[in-house]
Amino acid sequence: MLNDPLFIIVALACAVVGVILILGISNFGKEGIDNAKRSNKFMRWRIIAQFIAVVLILLFVYIRRQMGGE
Repeated sequence: MLNDPLFIIVALACAVVGVILILGISNFGKEGIDNAKRSNKFMRWRIIAQFIAVVLILLFVYIRRQMGGE
C-alpha cells in the first residue's frame, strides 16, 4: 500500500489537516482580536482541507475496490 501514490496523497492530506488543526488550537489560547481572527481563519482552512482529505479517502477506497482489493 505504501507504493500506491494515491495512498501517499491521502496520508499527506490527513497530515495537513492535523497541522492546520494544531495551528488553530495553538492560537485559541492567545489573547487579542488578531489571534481570534487568525484562529477562525485556520479553522476555516481546516474544514476545507478536511473535506479534500475525506474526498481523497473515498476515492482511494473506491479505486481499491474496483481493482479487487489488491
